[in-house]
Amino acid sequence: MKKTVLTYGLVSGLMISVLMDSSLLLANKIGSGHSMLLGYTIMVASFLLVYFGIRSYRDNDLGGQISFGRAFACGFLITLITTVCYVATWEVLYFKFMPHFMDSYFAAQIHQAQASGLDPATTAAKVAEIQHGQQLYQNPFVNMAYTFIEPLPVGLIITLLSATVLRRKAPAEPTAASAVIPT
Repeated sequence: MKKTVLTYGLVSGLMISVLMDSSLLLANKIGSGHSMLLGYTIMVASFLLVYFGIRSYRDNDLGGQISFGRAFACGFLITLITTVCYVATWEVLYFKFMPHFMDSYFAAQIHQAQASGLDPATTAAKVAEIQHGQQLYQNPFVNMAYTFIEPLPVGLIITLLSATVLRRKAPAEPTAASAVIPT
């Protein structure tokens, strides 16, 4: 399983990283709503390799049989490797090349809170909460945690679906009572 997990995890990780890098070039042109849609589409496309990794492991290493648990474990490990690649890529991009990338995101949240029509005290509390989140995001460990939980649920859903679809038990052995003896 180790070779399959590493191969498919790293290929999926490379795929999600390259596609994320490419999509960031479009982020300002397509807007935040479309940018999120593109981001999650990239995640789904990359995590489709979980399915192919489990199938490869089942067919090439296990003789065409795999339990749900073993399929899930294989898919989960591929998902973890992919997610770690995603986080590593984001950390390098964010802190080395685009340290102000999230400023527009937080500014839009503040603008939305101010334009929401809430009473001034509630608006001020909401703005303070957003600003606190913006400060937290500058901490690399908090940033990594937030970034890690972005793709992980997508990968887990695809892992669950793949393990369910690909599980295959060994054919049942005929018992002595059910065996028909030809006469």
